[in-house]
Amino acid sequence: MKELYRNFCKIFILSMLWMSVQAQQGFELGGWLGGAFYFGDLNTQFDVTHPGPAGGAIARYNFNNRLCARLGINYGFLRADDANSDNAFERRRNINFRTHLGDLSAHFEFNFFPYIHGSRDYFYTPYLFLGASLFTYNPYAIYNGEKTPPLRELGTEGQFIGEEYATFQKALNYGGGLKFDLTAEWSLNVEVSFRKLFTDYLDDVSTVYPDMGEVRGNRPGVADIAALASDPSLPDEEGNLFGMEGRQRGDGANKDSYNFLSIGLVYYFGNLKCPKISR
Repeated sequence: MKELYRNFCKIFILSMLWMSVQAQQGFELGGWLGGAFYFGDLNTQFDVTHPGPAGGAIARYNFNNRLCARLGINYGFLRADDANSDNAFERRRNINFRTHLGDLSAHFEFNFFPYIHGSRDYFYTPYLFLGASLFTYNPYAIYNGEKTPPLRELGTEGQFIGEEYATFQKALNYGGGLKFDLTAEWSLNVEVSFRKLFTDYLDDVSTVYPDMGEVRGNRPGVADIAALASDPSLPDEEGNLFGMEGRQRGDGANKDSYNFLSIGLVYYFGNLKCPKISR
């Protein structure tokens, strides 16, 4: 078994080296525009009708016509509002959030078809990718038509100073798309990318309502109180006050996520091979 494994590894490495020699290599640079989508405690129904603007820069190196490494710097604006939900609990909870998001991502791409810039036959391919991301965010809410202070600073679920969630986090990124030549150097990339997060506080909602007296910044008109509950005096079906201490506010078992839908324009800086002359 070990010998079989070694032989497989040798064949794989030799195949990659052969492909690198035979295939087109080079750098690509470009940018993209599109939409940013949030899924989490304030969008449990996967509503995609309220995207935020997004954009970014692309740097890609082609090892061969199948494998690429890519670095991306991305921006997105995420938002959600319980008022748009079809769920009765969420509408009564009536929380909203907004955040500007910065995202640095690196991943490897695999082209399903050989992709060669300037080729008449191999000028397009679907592709998949997998990698890692670092991102930063700082959610806030809109209350009485005005922007609140950053919700993290208010400790909206009773977090004490020093125990707040971090606004710099890591994630896995994965997705796929379609790339095709417009000219020998310029190509169009249509892509959907997903982020698997390890935090449930992208929207500042995760667990239960806190003791209102422990919420920092709990002063009239600010933290009311900054998206804790629009009307905590409303009783639920059991007669308990909605928003009372210890009652459910979010679902910490399911992490939040964000995604990008993008269209990118990319320029190829590598050497273009002359097409073969048919005889």
